[in-house]
Amino acid sequence: MPSVSRLSVNVNAVAMLRNRRDLPWPSVIGLAAIAMEAGAKGITVHPRPDERHIRKSDVFDLAELIEDRFPNKELCLEGYPSDDFLKLVEDARPEQVLFVPDAPDQTTSDHGWDFAKDTGALESAIAAVREWAVTVSLFCDPDPAAPEHAARIGAERIEIYTGPFGACYDDPAQAARELDRVVAAAEAARACGLGVNAGHDLTVENIPALIARAPFIREMSIGHGFTADALVYGFGASVQRFRRAMGEL
Repeated sequence: MPSVSRLSVNVNAVAMLRNRRDLPWPSVIGLAAIAMEAGAKGITVHPRPDERHIRKSDVFDLAELIEDRFPNKELCLEGYPSDDFLKLVEDARPEQVLFVPDAPDQTTSDHGWDFAKDTGALESAIAAVREWAVTVSLFCDPDPAAPEHAARIGAERIEIYTGPFGACYDDPAQAARELDRVVAAAEAARACGLGVNAGHDLTVENIPALIARAPFIREMSIGHGFTADALVYGFGASVQRFRRAMGEL
């Protein structure tokens, strides 16, 4: 079994709960540390312009945590490639950045890039980030045509949007069809020489079917499903549960 986990824990929901009060708990940094101590490969956060969950200060605290205590782990920043976000990436220097096509008021990332209209802006953002030695990933719909576009403009990885697959938790037939789409996109990305990540509405119940079909997926960024699981089992135990679902334990 792999010694290095695929699991990157998204702690946005922890920050959202903390922000309900003017108090320092639950601790984003403390729970991120628990997740990495338990075997997660790293932490993912999506700092939005209004800081409604993750704050810019959290980003720097997480970067410092990883540098000081977990030098073999990774920080991934998600965000729309605005000037402000690119400045944050330049200052924080995460190991990976995931560009997502989100509007500022969007609740969550729910679609991939439209390469027909967004290529120009993405090319310049990708070039800037790669100058800082940060790995670039692009959020893509489960469409086998998307990876070729991502590779052509300089991305090193894609993250396949698995929301439609995760939404079929009570419809096995539709879940199988959505899984076919995810796998087709993953295989197309691998054929283009891209690293393949996946994320959105992944759970311990639906991950095994995905990893059985696409064992080459290198990272799964999981926030909502992980946090829901951790409310029952605890952060450390949920890392083990998700790693077991990924076939790592």
